[in-house]
Amino acid sequence: MKRRDFIKTSALTATAVSAFGFIRFDGEKYVGDCATTSDILGPFYRPGSPERSNLNLLGSKGKTVELLGKILHQDCATPYKNAKVELWHCDAEGVYDNSTAAFNYRGTVYSDTEGNYAFQTIIPVPYDAGGGLIRPAHFHMMVTAEGYQPLVTQLYFTGDKNIPKDPWANAAKGRYLEVQDNLKGMSKVIFNVGMARKLAIEPASIDKLTGTYIHQTDSQKTITLFNNKNALWVKNEVFGEPFEYAGDNLFFYPNNPEGSFEKMEFEISPSGAIKLTHSFQYIDLGKATEVYIKKG
Repeated sequence: MKRRDFIKTSALTATAVSAFGFIRFDGEKYVGDCATTSDILGPFYRPGSPERSNLNLLGSKGKTVELLGKILHQDCATPYKNAKVELWHCDAEGVYDNSTAAFNYRGTVYSDTEGNYAFQTIIPVPYDAGGGLIRPAHFHMMVTAEGYQPLVTQLYFTGDKNIPKDPWANAAKGRYLEVQDNLKGMSKVIFNVGMARKLAIEPASIDKLTGTYIHQTDSQKTITLFNNKNALWVKNEVFGEPFEYAGDNLFFYPNNPEGSFEKMEFEISPSGAIKLTHSFQYIDLGKATEVYIKKG
């Protein structure tokens, strides 16, 4: 995958806006703000992964590890019961299973009454994303909990030499995992998740924006949008990536590295036709604005 394609198809969702452990005053009392920061979803998300905690494969070359932690309400203290936790990552060769029925190294669990979740898997490896970009080893995680915006994030590992060169990993404050080695062979990493509420656009409005948009000057270029879990997603070759609503018909990929952004702005005409203005800017790729149209 070329670096430009990797960046343009790597979505972010900012369901959390601060680093874990910050304390603030709400006007009456001090309260915890333990919201977990988000990261790129990446082009490799697949819905419908099997409900299982053990993702290990017979004969795998990877180092086995247990990922465990708690899902917490916004108060940073109350466990969230029955939150859906999806985990996926590459194999020991740096390859994702994007198509097989086995859903290798992909799984779903639900937090228990104390908010606990756990997976048994391997530590993924860094891989070449193209254009000289080496992505650090990382877990992908999506947490869905009623009453909160779904959280999409990535977890990295302390000591990975590729982190300083990766703009997203380098900004992943509070999401570096310390691997605790175990003499019995199963290492452990711990990650607690603090959920946060965000303003969401109503489903009917999202549905109005979905469909296929055609480039204003090049009919061969299209963008297809769809509604997934009451969020606006852009279709890609595996499934898609979400955008976050920012108000006034504007949607962003938030939490891009400093100096970068990607956004979509919609204009709805009386005829029902919709104009989509797609703008982006990346530090090393420049900036551009493209216009797409969906007929009414």
